[in-house]
Amino acid sequence: MTEVLYVACVIVGLLLGYGIRSFFAKRQYDSIEKQARAKLESADVEVSRKLREADIQARMEVVQAREQFEASAKVRQAALQEKDDRLSAREENIERKLHILEEKERSIKATEESQDNTARELASREDMIEKREAESLARMQKVAGMTIEEAKVSLRNKVKDAVKAECGAFYRRRYEEAKNEADRKAADLIAYAVRRYAAGHAGESMTSRVSLPNTEIKGRIIGRDGRNVRTIEAATGVTLLVDGMPDSVVVSCFNPIRREIARQALVSLIADGRIHPASIETAVAKAKENLEETMFQVGKETAYQLKLEGFPREILIAIGRLQFRLSFSQNVLEHSIEVARLMGSMADELKLDGQLARRIGLLHDIGKGLTDEVEGGHAKIGADLLSKYGEDPILINAVASHHEEVEPNSVYAVLCSAADAISSARPGARNESTELYYERIERLEEIAKSRQGVNTAFAIQAGHELRVVIDPDVLSDNDAMILAHDISSDIEANLKYPGQIRVVIIREKRCIEYAR
Repeated sequence: MTEVLYVACVIVGLLLGYGIRSFFAKRQYDSIEKQARAKLESADVEVSRKLREADIQARMEVVQAREQFEASAKVRQAALQEKDDRLSAREENIERKLHILEEKERSIKATEESQDNTARELASREDMIEKREAESLARMQKVAGMTIEEAKVSLRNKVKDAVKAECGAFYRRRYEEAKNEADRKAADLIAYAVRRYAAGHAGESMTSRVSLPNTEIKGRIIGRDGRNVRTIEAATGVTLLVDGMPDSVVVSCFNPIRREIARQALVSLIADGRIHPASIETAVAKAKENLEETMFQVGKETAYQLKLEGFPREILIAIGRLQFRLSFSQNVLEHSIEVARLMGSMADELKLDGQLARRIGLLHDIGKGLTDEVEGGHAKIGADLLSKYGEDPILINAVASHHEEVEPNSVYAVLCSAADAISSARPGARNESTELYYERIERLEEIAKSRQGVNTAFAIQAGHELRVVIDPDVLSDNDAMILAHDISSDIEANLKYPGQIRVVIIREKRCIEYAR
């Protein structure tokens, strides 16, 4: 019972609470509804007010827009009116120009008609002129006896001859002017080069002097009954002047190579102190061997003097050989050095390669040192030698063409010929009488050497004595006498000489055996 009563009480309480809550909720709902209604009414009033304000504002904006449109329309209307006025003015101008153009067209038509009439008249006149020209041409051909083509050919030939003559005269004038100008400039260039290079006159000596350490050595050089002097003279082909000066011996010979061999042999003998025929022959043979080294050193010093390099040993020896060669009494090495310096000066003035020019000048006569060994002119011999050792083709052509034996192909070849001529032709460079003397001495030796059985021959005593060394196995004493007579007769028939020439035949038989 209690539980039922408790449940009943709970249910009654819940129902009572729900009823109370519903009452208060209804009251609250009514209050909220009243407030909402009041707000809606207030909102309606506010909306109505704003609608009225917006309507008023829109009407004001419409009025302003209308005013602005009217003002803009007035402005546009004014602009359109202005454009209309301008178009009207243009139309008037165009109408006026059209009127002018129509007048011009009428004038042009009138002119064209006039020109057409004139053209017809000219055409008729041209026809008439052509007929008259044809008639005249026919009469001229009949009178001249040639056709138009023949007349054209004749006229063309005459014009060609006239033009050719005029061109020839013009070319000749220009050539003479250019030649005169070139001669003037060449003269200035050569004068400048010669002014820069000043060398003394060439004076070649035919003697060499060997100093003696004391007077006693002179007796050893002479030997018993002068046999040492005779042995030296026979071995070298020189003349020894022992009694000329107390402190020296003079070696005299026109051939510089023989003179140098004798000088070196004497120096060696004097240093050794033992002077007799056997040691003399040994010293002479050794001097001949040492001459190549001497020529090498001379070539090396010459290249250094000219600031040139790159020469092989064989070329330096060939350069040194030139020191012992003469050309018209002019030392060939000194002449080559002079040509090298002249070419260098002219090349520097012409803005050319001065190194190459000096090299060409030094080597241009290198063939003269080999003319005794190789046949042909010295220019060709020198060019072949330089070509063998790979020298520049320009240099080879300059060497080959400096005597105009071949065609020059560079300005260096022309400079080489000019420098060679300057060096050879300047005062004191050459002595013709000395050259004739050398030729006579060489010819004298050649006459003796051309005979069968002759080993060698030397012209001594300034050409007044000819010593001929013969082979004793080929010629006997009687043959030697006949040979002396034949050589003397040949000299008398083929040479002109002052005084007399003594022919000495030397026939020496040596028997050698070794004791073992």
